[in-house]
Amino acid sequence: MKKDIGVGVIGIGMGLDLVYLNEKEDSRFEVRGLCGLPLEKVKEVSKKFGVGFATDNYKDLINKKDIDVIVVFSPDHLHAQHIIDALNANKHVLVTKPMVTKLEDALRILELVDKKNLKFAVGETCRFYTSFLSIKKMLDDGELGDVIFAEAHYVHDLREIIPKTPWRVQIPQDFMYGGCCHPVDSLVWFMDQVDEIQAFGVNSHVIEGYPIEDTYLINLKFKNGKIARVLGAYGVVKQPYPMMGLTIYGTKGTATADFTDFEPSTAKVVLDKIESKPVMEMNFKADMTGAYGQGDAIRRYMADFENAIVNDMKPLIDAREGVKTIAALSAAWESIRSGGKTIKVYDNF
Repeated sequence: MKKDIGVGVIGIGMGLDLVYLNEKEDSRFEVRGLCGLPLEKVKEVSKKFGVGFATDNYKDLINKKDIDVIVVFSPDHLHAQHIIDALNANKHVLVTKPMVTKLEDALRILELVDKKNLKFAVGETCRFYTSFLSIKKMLDDGELGDVIFAEAHYVHDLREIIPKTPWRVQIPQDFMYGGCCHPVDSLVWFMDQVDEIQAFGVNSHVIEGYPIEDTYLINLKFKNGKIARVLGAYGVVKQPYPMMGLTIYGTKGTATADFTDFEPSTAKVVLDKIESKPVMEMNFKADMTGAYGQGDAIRRYMADFENAIVNDMKPLIDAREGVKTIAALSAAWESIRSGGKTIKVYDNF
């Protein structure tokens, strides 16, 4: 297959997970440029993987004529500017989670995407884990009936990761957006747009030097009247259960899926139609590829994005879908700052 769609990558941490594209015979994507810091390292990895262009200036990358797609893997607080500049350069854009860290930035991006008729997607790995995909299919096929209630969590002891990514404390990273985006987006995927939110947050002081809340409880009510809850906790001692989890309680059955970096994942279901209500379990092998063992999920969302560009389709998580999650997270912060008041989620988009 002809490699006729040039890809530029901003960020050479998880961004290096994309170099597989150049050897993937059934993909039209080709990584033609890398951007990151320091320049010496960018040049080194570019040479190692046979990528022809290396820079520490992202504007040089997005202005290259042979690059059609920009993939943003920079630190969270830089996403908005990198996305906006790439869209203004008429490039299709995929950004790793979170889309951005401010609702106003998400709305500006949505406006630009619509105006320029470009493809945009959020690389939210939870929608591409095999365990999560399996229970979504069960729901879509009617096996679980109508949703009654749902819950999701993302609990992660980040202390061993922070020395490798010190910006998380120095900036600091906003864990509401950078962490809770996973469980909240999973619920948006299953239950659509959030209508109201009530949230509480505390600073655990487990992460030395981290200045704001790092632990959250969030109650959500959706436009369709369904309800759910989220636990997001990042200033914790490693938990004795899977890092991520999603449970759907339906009128015909209950299903749960989990995920932990570099570990096998499972999906379990109880169907009301089966007498004695046995727990049926599906086991999925561990993903050992890419940063944090999420390489397979990244490959799935890159394939989804390529399909959207080539066949003029809607990506699974397009700009409008991405704004739904950012709007919910923004309302959660507003609720925390108000002492736990219920906040209406912005929906005028």
